[in-house]
Amino acid sequence: MPDEDRPHDDRSDDRPDAEPPVGGAESAVADGDDESPIEGQILLLTAAKASVPPQELPGLVARAQSALGPRLDDYRRRYELVNETPDACAFLVQRGHWEEVGAELGFERRETDAIRRAHEEQLRRFGSREGRREEFEAALEIREAAVIGR
Repeated sequence: MPDEDRPHDDRSDDRPDAEPPVGGAESAVADGDDESPIEGQILLLTAAKASVPPQELPGLVARAQSALGPRLDDYRRRYELVNETPDACAFLVQRGHWEEVGAELGFERRETDAIRRAHEEQLRRFGSREGRREEFEAALEIREAAVIGR
């Protein structure tokens, strides 16, 4: 959603259920595609590390998901599925995968880097939850992660 269409994050403090403002990314995540394979906290973390404005990252992730989602069966055949949840499948793919996808989608280098980081961080999160973080960290030294929503 473009900035001018998104309400500025100036929530009134007099609402008892109001959350403190944390920037545009969280509201963009909340308003974004429910099929996103990347969790909102991961997007916030990635946006802080990447040189992409936080409000742009959910849209980039959605575009990548739109491109990869229809290819899920192909990914299952071609790549190692290392984690599967009811919402997403995490694969280890060859180095350079995100450069190829980014070029296909017309992303700039920094946008491609942000998407790659988001997918890697999501894989790390899966690894932490499942007691496999070290395994996934080692795998990311030689490959990249692709997390595709169902």
